[in-house]
Amino acid sequence: MEDSGAILCQISIFKDMLDQVNREIEANIEVTREIESQIGTCSEMESALSLKEAELTRSFLASQFEISGLISVTADSRNSLKQLEDEIHRLRSEHSELITRLTEKREGFMKMCFGFQREIEDSELRSLLSEREFLENEVRILEEKNMDVKNSILAYMEDEMMNLLSD
Repeated sequence: MEDSGAILCQISIFKDMLDQVNREIEANIEVTREIESQIGTCSEMESALSLKEAELTRSFLASQFEISGLISVTADSRNSLKQLEDEIHRLRSEHSELITRLTEKREGFMKMCFGFQREIEDSELRSLLSEREFLENEVRILEEKNMDVKNSILAYMEDEMMNLLSD
């Protein structure tokens, strides 16, 4: 019986060992489940982070595209501004030159007008003075003729009155 006690003892030890192995297996299974659960959670987080990364990448690329467009627009605007400033400068120069030419031409025209006016005044003054002298002579001649006619009418009327009175 000693053999059966020893066998029973060994079976008991093996059973205890088997129980220990089963507990360890169950503990490992539990750890594995927790790890799988954490792997699932990590997978979900990884998916969410991948979506977030994709969204951020898309947003970044859109921002880069927008910034690139704004840089291009800014460069074009600066070029346009430079061209407009050059055009304004050119137009101001032309305006200044035009004003200078107009002033010079105006001054020349005014000198010509004053000269012409002097010539006209001198010529016209001589003409008017001679015309005045001519008209004064005409007036004097007409006044003399008028006096002659008046005297002749008075003489005629006197003769006629005498004739009427004598008749």
